[in-house]
Amino acid sequence: MPDTQALVNDFLNKLKKRKIEGSQATAKQTAELLRSVISQTRMPYTNQAAALIHSVKAVGERLIAANPVELAVGNVVRRVLHIIREEDLSLTTAAMAGLNLSAESDDEDDTDRDNHPALSAAAIAAASRSTLRPPSLQTLLEDVPDSAAVPHTSSSGGDSEGKSKSADKSSRSRKLKHDVIEAVNELIQDISTCHELIAEQAVEHIHQKEVILTLGSSRTVLEFLCAAKEKKRSFRVFVAEGAPRYQGHLLAKELVTRGLQTTLITDSAVFAMISRVNMVIVGAHAVMANGGVIAPVGLNMVALAAQKHAVPFVVLAGSHKLCPLYPHHPEVLLNELRSPSELLDFGEFSDCLDFGSGIGAPLLHVVNPTFDYVPPKLVSLFITDTGGHNPSYMYRLIADYYSADDLVLERRTASGN
Repeated sequence: MPDTQALVNDFLNKLKKRKIEGSQATAKQTAELLRSVISQTRMPYTNQAAALIHSVKAVGERLIAANPVELAVGNVVRRVLHIIREEDLSLTTAAMAGLNLSAESDDEDDTDRDNHPALSAAAIAAASRSTLRPPSLQTLLEDVPDSAAVPHTSSSGGDSEGKSKSADKSSRSRKLKHDVIEAVNELIQDISTCHELIAEQAVEHIHQKEVILTLGSSRTVLEFLCAAKEKKRSFRVFVAEGAPRYQGHLLAKELVTRGLQTTLITDSAVFAMISRVNMVIVGAHAVMANGGVIAPVGLNMVALAAQKHAVPFVVLAGSHKLCPLYPHHPEVLLNELRSPSELLDFGEFSDCLDFGSGIGAPLLHVVNPTFDYVPPKLVSLFITDTGGHNPSYMYRLIADYYSADDLVLERRTASGN
């Protein structure tokens, strides 16, 4: 089995050098790395969940710091932490149910009841709180395990009691790690299939003879549009080129290859063409807790044009892009500046570096932001792998995936500064 530290360092290097393209690939590799961390974490005799949380947080802080703009990394780290807490709570609740049953039995004596593993006060309190709060959507959709109770054995000898108690502890420890790894495997599967699940909903939103506008390139949008085409929907797509990287050129070429009627336009022509459009469909870099969207630069202009002409603005995003933080949160880095070479070649740029002002500063500055922020009031609908949602519901959907205790992951780093 490869060394976990070597895997972490290799992934950190890829994040820092921006060698991983796309939120889906980043999220999937992050989940796979955390699965390796969990599988190689040595479980203590007590507080097994705390040990797993500590290991995941220690690695997660480093991953987030390596590329703060890629919010999918922090999303997956927090999802895994939530999984650990939920699985531990599930086992604790099952153990409490076993204790209650044994307490009501007339045939049980004190020695028999001691065979159950000791439960921490925090775990018992968490289980008690869970009975007072309504079940989450994720909890309702999950299957209830057939048998989660801790095995109960009876022994008359003191040595047998100790061995049985130790075996129960060891069994619960192994089951916790096993259940967490299985849940992380399901998370990885969800990330891998999010495009297909979103694309299955295309026929419900795209109709005959409609005109769809998008900007730049997004695999989610590509699969969504092609899925509607496969369902015999006849429509036209306007693709804004997405300067300065011109990713829209790649999308337009791929759409034509798959047989869709496509028109490529400049970004500045969006307002001129929007009156002919029935719907705007775009991808997202991240969806914030307030329903705001961090998206490729230029999309805020498209959203404003859509609002002006009462055109629905639809955002496609996998659940790994749902971020539990708000845009004003200090951990959220909304943007980063790309190289000026995407706007000007180096020769042309160097000619413009005129230091005639006498203060040693160039007269020309080039700003090339990567992302736009689209406020929730400009978004009509979110389509995720779990279905379509109104922007005002996103905070509730996000709450099903994350724990409030895990929103801040860099507390130690902040205090150290």
